[in-house]
Amino acid sequence: MAGSRKRIIEDEITVTNNAKSTRRYSYADYLKWPTEERFELINGVIHDMNAPMRVHQKICIELTRQFANFFLNKTCEVYAAPFDIRLPTKSKDPKKIFDVVQPDLSVICDPEKLDDMGCLGAPDLVIEVLSPSTSSKDHIKKRALYERSGVKEYWLVSNEERIVWVYQLLNGQFQKPEIYNDEDDVSSVLFPELIVKVSTILPPAPEGFYRNDYSGIRQIIVE
Repeated sequence: MAGSRKRIIEDEITVTNNAKSTRRYSYADYLKWPTEERFELINGVIHDMNAPMRVHQKICIELTRQFANFFLNKTCEVYAAPFDIRLPTKSKDPKKIFDVVQPDLSVICDPEKLDDMGCLGAPDLVIEVLSPSTSSKDHIKKRALYERSGVKEYWLVSNEERIVWVYQLLNGQFQKPEIYNDEDDVSSVLFPELIVKVSTILPPAPEGFYRNDYSGIRQIIVE
């Protein structure tokens, strides 16, 4: 039975990603899918999730370690993927929830949002570590989703560019991001005492790496 469900979902993903289907899938549908497979729903559209690269996992683990240490014995809780975040719009009915995502790292300060299935509602802070296959989705679709859902702070971490973007939500909109390179320390907007040295979460820069000039950040060749 699980195998047949997997084939059905694979067919749906192919159809949906090729823009040949107008059906919107809900969290109720999501609950019926194979538990050994990972999917996300964004506006009812299925997005399959491939196993991440090793460097992606190393970055996620180090971020989780630093965040978990900071929030130890504090009210807010830290969760790493896979962990379902359900983002309802008007109704909490599973049949009417069309956005279910698994951020690489989430910080949730409202215990009322947590249940046995994960988190129902927007986390306070979300981090996505970019991969070549997910970069566009994380920069565009997920950023828009997190903005309209009320995520207060959103980090994007790029190992390829060795950059961290930090978005802050003000008046319902993400502001122009603060941009940090691998020589910088990132201080959380919501938790100013939480400081992450970018170089500690990324592997060493490859030989000949060229650091781009973002918002006045100087250019340098790593020899």
